[in-house]
Amino acid sequence: MRKLFFVFLFLTCSFYSFCSSQYPQNPQNYEEQRKRMVKNDIEGRGIKDQRVLTAMLKIPRHLFVAESIRKHAYADHPLPIDAGQTISQPYIVALMTAAVKLKSSDRVLEIGTGSGYQAAVLAEIAKEVYSIEIKKVPAEKSQKLLKKMKYKNIRVKHGDGYFGWKEFAPFDVIIITAAANKVPKPLVEQLKEGGRMILPLGKTNYYQTLTIFRKKKNKIKKEEIIPVRFVPMTGKVRE
Repeated sequence: MRKLFFVFLFLTCSFYSFCSSQYPQNPQNYEEQRKRMVKNDIEGRGIKDQRVLTAMLKIPRHLFVAESIRKHAYADHPLPIDAGQTISQPYIVALMTAAVKLKSSDRVLEIGTGSGYQAAVLAEIAKEVYSIEIKKVPAEKSQKLLKKMKYKNIRVKHGDGYFGWKEFAPFDVIIITAAANKVPKPLVEQLKEGGRMILPLGKTNYYQTLTIFRKKKNKIKKEEIIPVRFVPMTGKVRE
């Protein structure tokens, strides 16, 4: 029943008209909006990991979107960013981060930097974050913003996330923030023994299933979480 409740909330928040009217948005009071977002849309939906809640209370999400839509920055739905991409729904960012059970010693690989918001959340908890973005403009913008925000434990590069980042492998955690219909083999190889990988898995033009994999004895065990809808992963994975 609880799982169905989360699914219902997520699907209803896919509609912009519904979510935009959730709360009155005051652009001059971002801190208050952020507190309300965490209390109602994240903690209120079952995310109890205090490290995740603290990170999302701290990070100014409005800085990761265009000024023209900042009044919607703390509503619980995706928002458009550059190159046809989106910044994910806050609840989904929190859910993915909590699901992999980050440790302060973890080294994380993120596939799909996008706006850089998920990388910032990860960097508040994990030791190191390596993030790959296939599109040049978002890669450069997010790298510049994260540097301006003084994140010294995040590295961003422009490239195809299918191949991972072998130079810094293995990773304790891999987070894929775009939909794929299969798990890229190089990423499985770069996942440390005992490591966790999470991604939206399934047909990329429809709804996918948020799925977590755990690596044990060089094999991966799958656990499905909830239905989601992400923009598709591009590059080698589509071949």
